[in-house]
This record gives sequence, C-alpha cells and structure tokens, in this order.
Amino acid sequence: MRFGTRLAVAAISSLMLCASASAQMAARAEHELFAEVNQARRTYGLPALRWDESLAAAARQHAAVMAQHGEAEHVFAGEATVSARVKQAGARFSWLAENVAQGPAASFIHAEFMKSPNHRANVLDGDMDSIGVGVVTRGQQLFVVEDFSKAR
Repeated sequence: MRFGTRLAVAAISSLMLCASASAQMAARAEHELFAEVNQARRTYGLPALRWDESLAAAARQHAAVMAQHGEAEHVFAGEATVSARVKQAGARFSWLAENVAQGPAASFIHAEFMKSPNHRANVLDGDMDSIGVGVVTRGQQLFVVEDFSKAR
C-alpha cells in the first residue's frame, strides 16, 4: 500500500469513527432526555410517557434540519409543519406538542425546558401519553426535539 493510499484510508477511518461517536452521543442524549422527562412526570404524580419510534423519527429529522441551520426553531422556511412531519413519519395522534432547543448537554437542555413555562407545560401535560426524542450533534452542540402526543 502506498503512503498516500494509507493516509486516505486513515482519514476515512477517522471520519467514520467521528460519525459513530457522534451517533452514540446523540443516542445517549435521547435516552437521557426520555428518562428525565419521565422522572419529572413521576415527581408530579403523572404517568410515564411511552416511547414512540414514529415521533422519534420525526424529531430526529427536524433536529437534523435545526443542526443544519445552526438554530432551534419549530419550523423553517420550506419545511413541513410539526403536525405534517409527525404524520409523514407514521404517528397517529389526537393531540401534539413540541419542545425544541440547542445546548451543550442533555441535562442542561432538560433543565432549561423545566424553567420555561411553555416547555414545562408540554413535559407535564397529563393528556400526553407518548414521546419521541431526536438529537443531532453539531460540534459541541446538541440540537434537541421532543415530540409529545396523545396517541390515537
């Protein structure tokens, strides 16, 4: 193997390791946020939310769009609405809510959600029974979407 070829293989291997580490960090953050939401609900005597993979798929898709833009918003120009994104992902619901944020860590983002009256209301909404969390990393930032629903 020539030196240039070895460098190219090493560079590709390094990129693959970085992508894998980023995906693992995002998956850990999703699980942490799911656990923190349910812990907050238990604290207030509410039932735990069940994980909904369709909601999570929609949340991950929107988190990727947020990371691409470098900011947290519910809808970007040319993007489908929250309701349309969740329906496209296959979720069936009668009620829907969404939290979005960016920050350095899942615990930081959850704490910020709980300080915000609107985000906190979504976490503690007794009518909701399902959640999907999507996290995408960009550099040292996490882009987080929590989609809540009352499933049909």
